Amino acid sequence: MRARAHIVAEADGRGGTRLAVLHGESPLLLRRTGPVRDTGVTVHLVGGAAGPLRGDELRLDIEVGPGARLEMLSVAASLALPGRPAPASRLTVTASVAAGGTLRWLPEPLIAASGCDHVAVTRVAVEAGGSLLWRDDLVCGRHGEEPGDVRADTLIRYAGTTLYRHELAVGPRAPGWDGAAVLGGARAIGTLVAAGPDHPSSVRTSGPLSAPRSHATAAPSSVPTSGAHGGLSSHATAAPPSVPTSGAHSGPSSHATAAPPSVPTSGAHSAPSSHATAAAGGRAAVMPLAGPGWLATAVGDDIREVRAALDPLCRRPLSPVPA
Repeated sequence: MRARAHIVAEADGRGGTRLAVLHGESPLLLRRTGPVRDTGVTVHLVGGAAGPLRGDELRLDIEVGPGARLEMLSVAASLALPGRPAPASRLTVTASVAAGGTLRWLPEPLIAASGCDHVAVTRVAVEAGGSLLWRDDLVCGRHGEEPGDVRADTLIRYAGTTLYRHELAVGPRAPGWDGAAVLGGARAIGTLVAAGPDHPSSVRTSGPLSAPRSHATAAPSSVPTSGAHGGLSSHATAAPPSVPTSGAHSGPSSHATAAPPSVPTSGAHSAPSSHATAAAGGRAAVMPLAGPGWLATAVGDDIREVRAALDPLCRRPLSPVPA
């Protein structure tokens, strides 16, 4: 199956947002939802058919113009299935956000069913002055089953510069994916990237991520970190340049050092302070990126643990930040 969906959000000239293009093809169906409001619009992605299945080629293109505000959700989790003998299924998502625009991408998780072979490619470009909140969750197999093969390849650029570059592979063809260097035995993982003026990196963390008083340091931006073969490879995280990480990068379960007692870990909504904050057991962390934004990531035995860590960071309403 081949399908393409396309959405273009533009400022309506009255302080609101209009959808200039809202086109979908099964299984990528788009529906505007929620009340009409001045602050932005919400669109749900609806699965019009099972899948993705092997052999499927799916594409979603998102454009957010200057002054427009768009929130993208989905009505249910996406289930990658094996299907007939065929090449890997592929979903390519591209997004562009103009200066003054805002995009919040908060879909339900992708579930890697046993026997699937799926590739998820994400390419996001945000102009200087644009704002982005981008979340991806992955569940490794349904209840009681081993996962199939999934490879997620994500690139987010801000103001023409790479902000976040990440690749994750799980399943039988990714040796070590469930080992300590990648998911550490976890069955679910979530990542949340925030960038732009709506998400200042100076705001301190709150909620589950600040439970223990510890701070995890991320590598300097000039030194990319890498995990085991087939695992996490993140080139975007940056810490104070004089404090390199210790040990091999292990994705969400990164090494942590004790927090200085004078550095609080609780406070206003969402983003990190100047250090990354580790959650209980080192299974979630939030850290500044080498640019105007931050990264939060969490792993868990099931998606409920991931949601407990990341959902509080996504609850900010779709409205402009006061000047």
